[in-house]
Amino acid sequence: MYTLLKQMQVRERLIQRNLKVFTGQDFQRAFESTPTSTKYFLEKFAEEGLFLRIKRGVYALKTDQPAEEEIANALYKPSYISFEYALAYWSILPEMSYQVTSATTKPTRTFTIGENGTYSYFTIKKEAYTGYSLQKKESKFYLIADPEKALSDYLYYVSIGHRSMNTRFDMSGINKEKLLEYAKLYKRIKVISLVNEL
Repeated sequence: MYTLLKQMQVRERLIQRNLKVFTGQDFQRAFESTPTSTKYFLEKFAEEGLFLRIKRGVYALKTDQPAEEEIANALYKPSYISFEYALAYWSILPEMSYQVTSATTKPTRTFTIGENGTYSYFTIKKEAYTGYSLQKKESKFYLIADPEKALSDYLYYVSIGHRSMNTRFDMSGINKEKLLEYAKLYKRIKVISLVNEL
């Protein structure tokens, strides 16, 4: 396979399919290749500089590096950006988080990816895994929590003692009814009490 595909063709096909961050399986499906030839091609061209190895089994195009939000979505699935990062993104918190924070139904994990920063994933209940949408920034696409959902995710973690209550929330753009609906998904009285205190 690697002798038949030219680097530019590979780049173009990955971009066409919006595979800026991809696994070996994604690559295999896109090029209808075998697992062995896929592994060889990815390793060879990571060494030659076409691909950036983000973590074991996850790659990105070095020529068209993905946004940190796109990396966050691809690094640990299922996940969507939430908590402090999303709160700052929607201007509910005044300063941007130094790490990209996401919600997931899988176990809590943190990845540090060289120059690409730190990505933290926090477990939420499956019933509360909703309230996010696909956003577009220039040619970059990623899943991020609605403002109210990011805040309810954060308040859930306050309620279980894993976050402290932040008094600097800018509530001007928050729909309180929507926030309350998201908070109810956690089925914890403390989360609802925290919403009512805001």
